Amino acid sequence: MTGKSPGWVVTVKVSPPSLNDNTADADRLINELKPVLKTDYIDIDLSLLKNLPWRLRKFSYQARCVCFNDCGRWKLVGVKSVNDSAICAGIAIDLGTTRVVLRLINLETGEVIDESAFDNPQIAIGPDLLERIHFADNEAGLYKINRLIVDGFNEHISGLCKKSGVHIQDVYLLAVSGNTSMTHLFLGLAPNHIIREPYIPVVNTPNTVLAKDLGIQINDNARIFIFPNVGSYFGGDLISGIIYSGLHQQDEISILVDVGTNAEVVLGNKDWLVACAGAAGPALEGGVSKIGMNAKPGVIDRIMIDPEDGTFDLHTIDELPPKGICGSGMIDMMAQLFLSGMVDIRGKFVASKCGDRLKESDGSRRIVLVPSDDSATGRELSISQVDIDSLMRSKAAMYTILETIARYVGITFDDLSTFYIAGTFGSFINPRSAITIGMIPDLSEETYHSLGNSSLGGAAMILTSREALDEVEGIRDRITYLELNVNQEFMNRFSAAKFLPHTDPSLFPSVKIE
Repeated sequence: MTGKSPGWVVTVKVSPPSLNDNTADADRLINELKPVLKTDYIDIDLSLLKNLPWRLRKFSYQARCVCFNDCGRWKLVGVKSVNDSAICAGIAIDLGTTRVVLRLINLETGEVIDESAFDNPQIAIGPDLLERIHFADNEAGLYKINRLIVDGFNEHISGLCKKSGVHIQDVYLLAVSGNTSMTHLFLGLAPNHIIREPYIPVVNTPNTVLAKDLGIQINDNARIFIFPNVGSYFGGDLISGIIYSGLHQQDEISILVDVGTNAEVVLGNKDWLVACAGAAGPALEGGVSKIGMNAKPGVIDRIMIDPEDGTFDLHTIDELPPKGICGSGMIDMMAQLFLSGMVDIRGKFVASKCGDRLKESDGSRRIVLVPSDDSATGRELSISQVDIDSLMRSKAAMYTILETIARYVGITFDDLSTFYIAGTFGSFINPRSAITIGMIPDLSEETYHSLGNSSLGGAAMILTSREALDEVEGIRDRITYLELNVNQEFMNRFSAAKFLPHTDPSLFPSVKIE
């Protein structure tokens, strides 16, 4: 991860004006800040200028200054007394399609004060991005969906500050990390051309904007840094993840995978970066099944099947009665069904192995994970053959994305030093299960490293390290984007990967079927 560097709050002492020195108050302060910030350009908003003379004199010409670097031109965001015990705060935000996470940070110390999260209120419009983008095809729709997320931010920022004892006017900086579509909807920009050929965003590098211009109710001069995108399907959340992982600084070759709405992948080291994205996400997040859920209390995240008697041993988050299954649970389940012989290499149920757990109705087969008497919902929790087939396509897409990007740069999976897995998916996934079903390469399990919420982690680094901000633009400019939609080899490899673990078992030597 990026090394620690000076933050955004600096303390300066300004010489008082006199008859012999009639320099303007703003120029007087700027002249003291320039050598500290190592810049020739510092701007001060009119709203801050109005109070500056009064503040400098009240503070005896000593001040804590909150500054931010906007593409090489610094902005003075806040001026506080050195005797003021109130902290200067910033908030890192992971703007997810389903979930939004906030991290409140002390800008002077880098300390994490508190965190909170909430379901993205735009889910009311539609659970997936396509529905939301179509809804935003007109001015009224765009306004409504924009207000949903802005109002959600304001409500939860206020709640987080109250809970932490931080005055909302002491929040000076926000760093927002999200995919291209989510960024557009937050900015109130029409996203409709992102999903239509030739797939053009309104902007890839929105840089820094005034919080009040977006309706965000924090300090009047506060700035919001929004991570840049590389294209329609490669968003700022993955650039944030690159910053957090540090793979862009390493000599060795690493790969980073973030599974969300899409599976986004970046491969490289300090010399080069190649990225691509593909539709492998929903099934791997548990989104293909009626009982599929995001990881939260009561959701099945691990499964073991006894090979002798076929007994299911289920684990739920916080060990509460089961109410659904998340992506890691789906992958565990698939691996265990395969190893126990309950599904064959095509992912089809084997009736003789499934026993009385296998049910059929209306011509559709399903396997019961949890009987109705044992579930938190009072309803049977089961996985259908249709669910399994969708998971097979998603796991095949995931492996094919990884195989295609590796072949594109002329390496094999054995050349990877680290395989980073980001997001909630990465926090819970069992690499052995993912290898068993042929979703990820058959590498040593020590190669795999879970980053947790790397989107949030990278956003937090922007608020604590000037170096991290400096690196963002360089990372974006270094990325070569590989378009998979027009890659015929991708489709050929995809067909080969729709078996367990693969049509070529030599690619998965560690997967042994008894």
